[in-house]
Amino acid sequence: MSDRFDVYGIGHALVDLQYTVSKDTLQALGVDKGVMTLIDQTRQTELLEALASESANSASGGSAANTAIAVSRFGGSAFYACQVGDDDWGRFYREDLERAGVGTSPDCRTPGKTGQCIVFVTPDADRTLNTFLGASSGMGPERVSEVTIKSSRFIYLEGYLLTSELGLKACMKAQEIARQSGTAISLTLSDPSIVAAFRERFEVLVSGGVDLLFCNQEEACAYTGVAVLESAVAALADLVPAACVTCGSRGAVTCEGGRRFDVPGVSVEAVDTTGAGDSFAGGVLAGLTRGHSLNQAAALGTYAGARVVSAYGPRLGQSLGDQIDRILADAGPGE
Repeated sequence: MSDRFDVYGIGHALVDLQYTVSKDTLQALGVDKGVMTLIDQTRQTELLEALASESANSASGGSAANTAIAVSRFGGSAFYACQVGDDDWGRFYREDLERAGVGTSPDCRTPGKTGQCIVFVTPDADRTLNTFLGASSGMGPERVSEVTIKSSRFIYLEGYLLTSELGLKACMKAQEIARQSGTAISLTLSDPSIVAAFRERFEVLVSGGVDLLFCNQEEACAYTGVAVLESAVAALADLVPAACVTCGSRGAVTCEGGRRFDVPGVSVEAVDTTGAGDSFAGGVLAGLTRGHSLNQAAALGTYAGARVVSAYGPRLGQSLGDQIDRILADAGPGE
């Protein structure tokens, strides 16, 4: 079957509500800075009431959705498997995804409230996430499309899904279909706190076969159990055929076939780090599906991440498909 999609992403469907706040505000609200925290509807209501006088930006989000949008921004084709509530936010989510050039199933609705992520951005450009999963908490294997995976080049599994048994089963089903059909399998570790709490579930997927692993340096150290980045990268190289580890403004490290490569960062003034790693992964996947090497693809990823960091919001706002040659030329020779 000919490829219809470059990337089939699977993850949570969350409407991002983004607020710019001070560190003192986070402390007053009792919010742990710099990590993702799952909250219930009561806590969500409490936070939104406390923020009622603040302005918020809204966009279709969720980690893997941001990655799918980045693939689209680079001229690739992406599909997002998710679950939203049958409410106004659910309609907003689907329509916003479509405007961003990402396909999704028209029957992804279910009774209930669409999930939301309250995103706090502080003056140091750090992002803090408080997530109410809502309808997305029921995201399970029935939302996984065998036909679509078989007609895709990569699947991209969101680590946040592993917070539930249903999410793990959805990832395992997608992984099994991909393995049988020759579709490459990629996985993101998503957040160090998720890695710490659900390490055994990540191990299930890694042992089942992951072709490309995405993580940042904190997640790499959390998963491998070593504190030094170099040792963590070496440990990842023993677990998966290829990995990309983001290192903030320093760029990224890739490892593939026993070889390690440093990919320099792109210098920008950081205002909001929300979605930087997601867009990095999208740039990498877009590059690989265009036939570029992993290191060249990682150069596209670091550029995408830098663009996201330099503006408010969790995703790429501009199309980059016609800029790939220039980006790679500016990045220098890649192997």
